[in-house]
Amino acid sequence: MGNGHSDWAGHVIVCGLHDVAFRIVEELTQSGVPTLVIDDDPDRGLAPLLESWGVPHLRASAKIPETFAAAGLAGAMAVICAYDSDLRTLEAALLARRLNADVRVVAQLANPAVGRALKGVGVAVLDVAGLSAPSIVEACRRSGGQEMTLSGERFHALRVTAPRAASLRSLYGALAPVAVVTAASGEVTITPGRDELVSAGDEVTLIATPAELRAAFPERPHREPRPVALSPLAALSSQEVLLEQPALSWRAVLSPARVLPRAALSLARAMDRRVSLALGALVFVVVVSTGVLRAGYELSGHHISSLVALYFTVETITTVGYGDFSFSHENPWLMGFAVALMITGALFVAVFFALLTNMIVSRRLEESLGQVRFTGLRDHVLVIGLGRVGLQVLERLVAAGSHVIVVEKDEHNRHLGQARALGVPVVIADATQPRVLASVRLAAASAVAVLTSDDMANLETGLAVRDQLGARWEEVPVVLRIFDTQFAASVKETFDFP
Repeated sequence: MGNGHSDWAGHVIVCGLHDVAFRIVEELTQSGVPTLVIDDDPDRGLAPLLESWGVPHLRASAKIPETFAAAGLAGAMAVICAYDSDLRTLEAALLARRLNADVRVVAQLANPAVGRALKGVGVAVLDVAGLSAPSIVEACRRSGGQEMTLSGERFHALRVTAPRAASLRSLYGALAPVAVVTAASGEVTITPGRDELVSAGDEVTLIATPAELRAAFPERPHREPRPVALSPLAALSSQEVLLEQPALSWRAVLSPARVLPRAALSLARAMDRRVSLALGALVFVVVVSTGVLRAGYELSGHHISSLVALYFTVETITTVGYGDFSFSHENPWLMGFAVALMITGALFVAVFFALLTNMIVSRRLEESLGQVRFTGLRDHVLVIGLGRVGLQVLERLVAAGSHVIVVEKDEHNRHLGQARALGVPVVIADATQPRVLASVRLAAASAVAVLTSDDMANLETGLAVRDQLGARWEEVPVVLRIFDTQFAASVKETFDFP
C-alpha cells in the first residue's frame, strides 16, 4: 500500500464509529485485515482507540463521492455501513454500491422493510439481532445445540463433553471442531485442528450436517426440526435458525379435562377477598334457604325434596318466577322468610356479580397496562427488555414451546403489539425492583434473559436477579446482553456470572 489511502487495495472500509461498527473494526483488526474508518461524527471515546490500533480514520461524510475515493473504494475488498442511524447507513450503502458495483457492501439496519429492499439490489444486510438471538435462546433452554442454514445448506452446532483424553479426530472423526474450552483452566481454543489433544471433561463445540451428527452420535435423539415463521428481521440474517416445535392436536389442547380445571383454578386465583366473601355469603343464603324449604314447605301434603327446594331457592333469589311455586298460601312465618330471602338473595346476587365484573374489567385493564399479576406459573422464561434482540429471542422461545413473560420499562415500546400478538404477557415495570421480579415469579422461572440496549441497566437488573434468586442462582441460567467485550469479561469475573 502507498502512503495515501486512495491507492489502497484489499482493505475493508467501515462507515461509522459507534457500537456495532466499532466492534466490527476491532474484530477486523485482530484478524489482521487492513481497515479504514469513515465517520465525520464519531464517538469521542472510541476515536483514540483507532489511533492506538493504527487504523486510519477519515473525518468526512460518507454522503460525498470524494470521501470514498479518498478511502480507496476502487481497490477495497468490502464496505461495511453501520452508523447509529438507519438513514446515514442507507445513504452510505447506496452511494458505495453506485460508485463501485463490484465491491461487496454490507449494511447494518434496524428497519426490516428497507433491509429487504437493499438485499434485492445486492447489498448484504447485517442483522445483529438475528445473529445473537439463537445463542441467547440456546443458553436459556440449555439445549446444547443450534440449527442454522449457511449458504443454503443446513448445519447443526453441538456442544459435547470429551469422554476421555484423546485427539479430536479419534473422538469425533470428520466432524469439524469449532472451539474447545479446557475444563481445568477455562481457556478457549478457537477453530482447533482435528489432531488437537483434549482431556476428559473438556467442552468441545462441533459443527456438521444433521446426517453427520446422527452417524457420529446414534445414541442422541435427532428429531427433524421444522422451520417456523419468524419476524422479517430473521429472514435477513445470514443464519436461519430452525427450532423444534411440538405438535399438539386441538382435541388435546381443548379437552374439557384440561381446560375446565385450569379455568376454575385461574378464576379462583384471580378472585380477591371481596369476591370470595360475596360468593360465600350467597352460598350460605342458598344452603340455609334450601334447608328451610325442605323442612317447612309442603306440596300436595308432602315435604318437597332437597333438589326441588334448591330449585325453588334459586328461582326466588334470581327473581325468575316461573309460577310453579308460591308462598301466598303458606304459613305466615314461611311468607316472612320468603320476603327476607328475596331481599337478601337479590342483594347478594347483585353484589357478587358487581364485584365479579369489576374483577374481570380490572384484570383486563392490568393486562392492557402491563400490570398483570401471575400466580402458579412455573418453569417460564423471563425476557427483560423488548428491543430487536429481545423480540427475536421471544419469537424463538415461543416457537420452541417455552412459556415466556416479558418485562419492559417503556410503555410506548413499538414491539409491544407483536409480543401480545404472540399471546405473551407483558409487564410494564422496572425489572430492577424486587417487587416486580417477585410479581413475575422469578423464584419459579427456568431462565432469565436481560436484553435491554443499556449495558449498565442490564448489569443492574442482572444483580437484582441474582439477589432475588438466592440459592437458585447456580441452577438458573441468567443471560446478560453486554455489548462492550471488556466490560462483559469484567462483569463475568467480578460478579460471578456464569
